[in-house]
Amino acid sequence: MFMFRSRRRLPVILAVVTALVLVAVLAGCGTSGSTASSVPSQITIGTLYAQSGAFATASMGEYQGLQFWANQVNKNGGVLVKAYNKKIPVKIIAYNDNSDTATAGNLYNQLITQNKVNMLVADFGSVLTSVAVPIAKEHKVLLYDPTGTGASFFTPDNPYLVLTSLPSSGIWPTSLANFLLEKKIGKIAVVYASNDFDQSQAKTLKSILAGGGVTPVYYQAVPTSTKNYGVILSDIAAKKPDAVIEFGYDTNDIAFLQGIRNGGYKFNMVFTVFPGQQLALIDKAVGNAGVAYTYSYPTPPLFGYNNVNYGLGLNAFVKTYEAANNVKNVNFLNIAGYTAGLVIQKSLENAASLKAKDLRAAVNTFSGSMNTLDGAFKIDPATGAQEGELLPVAQFQPSGGTLKPVIVYPANLATGKAVYPAP
Repeated sequence: MFMFRSRRRLPVILAVVTALVLVAVLAGCGTSGSTASSVPSQITIGTLYAQSGAFATASMGEYQGLQFWANQVNKNGGVLVKAYNKKIPVKIIAYNDNSDTATAGNLYNQLITQNKVNMLVADFGSVLTSVAVPIAKEHKVLLYDPTGTGASFFTPDNPYLVLTSLPSSGIWPTSLANFLLEKKIGKIAVVYASNDFDQSQAKTLKSILAGGGVTPVYYQAVPTSTKNYGVILSDIAAKKPDAVIEFGYDTNDIAFLQGIRNGGYKFNMVFTVFPGQQLALIDKAVGNAGVAYTYSYPTPPLFGYNNVNYGLGLNAFVKTYEAANNVKNVNFLNIAGYTAGLVIQKSLENAASLKAKDLRAAVNTFSGSMNTLDGAFKIDPATGAQEGELLPVAQFQPSGGTLKPVIVYPANLATGKAVYPAP
């Protein structure tokens, strides 16, 4: 009797099993993004900006560049996301950290745990990025880093970090050091702010100079908060150097150049970092005479690339950005934020899923083949450190009442010759 009943139910059981298998298959397909119900309505990008504090000017410029990128892609229906084979709009979720690392740490955590963003973009510079790096690593969220170039961030045990818009600061001074050696400038004074960004530059400069048989006559760290370089400049002048190198943030550069002007010091060569990124800001604070004949690392738009294979070329970017934002002074930080957006966009176009490991793997697939207005995008596949966007050396030479950035090294990028010693 029992056997008879089980045989009558067999077709029903088989039908139920078949239905369950079909449901499971469809559900499995859904996880790969092939069903409409599984497609997210938007890709969320978490970031911070500083409306006040020491990094406000640079931070807001970078944030505005990222916003510009998001607006551009959303006008065209969003970003093409390979995992879902369709365009999806992007949404930037952003909070104000007021240039404070403790606040930034709390807000990065909030973006991950409460807003549950798909990825993070770091705030400007190494100081504010320094708190984002361990948080992103702990939560296994990919951090796109536009300008936090501190060399210590990039280690093989951290697959959750990609430097998008500048090389690691440990290689920034390579061209500068080689320029000094080529010019046979032997008496060199170096002062640097005591943060990872500036320390790594000073360390590299000192190392390359040592390889050429040159030891700085002055080599000193100062607090990043330094606003008065009067005593330091007096000590430097006593060494009678042929070149004075100052590694700092924009506020340090302004204070340093003001100190040279106010103290009546004259050096054959002066190098600072941020005139090459924010010339209008430095020039306004120091004046043409204070910046004239000084040197820096030039960055777009002081120089850049129109022959690109991804995103807008330099001239097209400047024109489009100025029109969209009703401004006339595009600076490098705008471009850095935009470039970070391009790297995110390319990642989504190539990643198998929105998981951090797949996004990071996707970056390696186009590293070395992507050329933007900022140069060749190429990272160390093990650490995520940028290696492609190398920085030349430029001198700001007076020209018709303005300052013209003349690239003086290396030779293949040079647009003129250095005026040395400075008049």
